[in-house]
Amino acid sequence: MSTFTELALAPAILDRLAAAQFSTPTPVQAAALPPALAGQDVLATAQTGTGKTLAFLLPILQHLLPGASAARPHGLQALVLTPTRELAMQIVAQYELLRPRGLPPAALLVGGMNERPQLAALPPRGHARLAVATPGRLEDFLQRKLVSLTGISVLVLDEADRMLDVGFLPAIRRIVAAAPRERQTLCFSATMPPEVEELARAAMRKPQRLALGSVGKPVPSIQLDAYELGDGQKLSQLQDLLRRERGRCLVFARTKHGVDRLAKTLVRDGFAVAVIHGNRSQAQRTKALAGFQGGQFQILVATDVAARGIHVDDVAHVINYDLPEVADDFVHRVGRTGRAGGSGRASTFVTPGQRADLQRMEKQLGIRLQRCTVTAAPAVPTPLKPAAAGSPLARPRPAAARRDKRTARGPHEWVKQRGRRQAGSHRPRATRAAATIERPNL
Repeated sequence: MSTFTELALAPAILDRLAAAQFSTPTPVQAAALPPALAGQDVLATAQTGTGKTLAFLLPILQHLLPGASAARPHGLQALVLTPTRELAMQIVAQYELLRPRGLPPAALLVGGMNERPQLAALPPRGHARLAVATPGRLEDFLQRKLVSLTGISVLVLDEADRMLDVGFLPAIRRIVAAAPRERQTLCFSATMPPEVEELARAAMRKPQRLALGSVGKPVPSIQLDAYELGDGQKLSQLQDLLRRERGRCLVFARTKHGVDRLAKTLVRDGFAVAVIHGNRSQAQRTKALAGFQGGQFQILVATDVAARGIHVDDVAHVINYDLPEVADDFVHRVGRTGRAGGSGRASTFVTPGQRADLQRMEKQLGIRLQRCTVTAAPAVPTPLKPAAAGSPLARPRPAAARRDKRTARGPHEWVKQRGRRQAGSHRPRATRAAATIERPNL
């Protein structure tokens, strides 16, 4: 298959594909679309960034179009389950890009956002026929009887392995049980652990199994580099790579505090940086992602929680500031670049103590990272000037010295001092506030 026009798609959908400049299917789309459009269950494993989203959205659009044989006039007819809010939002955005006139907008059901507009989009108050949801929020709505899945005829499990990784398996089972048994189920996953196999057997009927590429390793179009660095070299090497790179850069750190600390340092040094991690509000995460996609920020610093939720076009360089703890996280991090057949670069920082961990990961994935020469000089710590007396940063005197000074005054003098301080508490409010501001917080 060389073009989408060879598929049994409605003219309205083909027009939207042409307007969005989608012309040639990726391998996973070419393999999954024919059986999915024919109404078969599909279980597909493919590398991250190979175009799985379009492989299930096009059958859904075809199914929902007025006049489709299986289409129903009212209520939810299609459901997509996905692990993260960001991924759910991007699926909805892709649906809106391809939605022909006559189809209502999708309902977005995710946590961390106001539930009122989400409920307003659902039948019977709203007109949505497709719901894109995270399992936690959808299960909450089901338990409160705010949504019905009795009309679902197409169910999609997207990033199934990731949903199971974060503990959504019990919720997914309850959601699948709430949907009709007579339905089409499409399951897409980057890997196929036993838990996904078991879920597929329970939720699907004689699925068409597809395995494209080496699902356990990055795509070949990504250049994989490694830099062995001392602790004092990581920041300066990162800055050197960022200054050399003109495209979008995605930097992964291990912890939320590490992300914040690194981002503040980069901003201080003049870089345009956005941040995404689990402690950021949904509004902050949405703004950061939109700014990164729109070019307001060249650099996005994130934790692994965002590795599968960041689908941004044309990420030129992924930098693992901290070595991932497991091989799967490495695959999903570097999969943010080199998407849909494009090329990309991924650099990984390794300390001497992590050399064995890197070699173990390479052996597990069957890959070899190219060892690169460190181009940045070791960071030279700037001597700190002693803080001025009275500054909030000034070191407090040892407790023994304070006691000695108190004793030297004599007991009667100390009582007088304490009495004067207590008497000061009866000063007018404005005077007390001023004194509070002036007094250093030691």
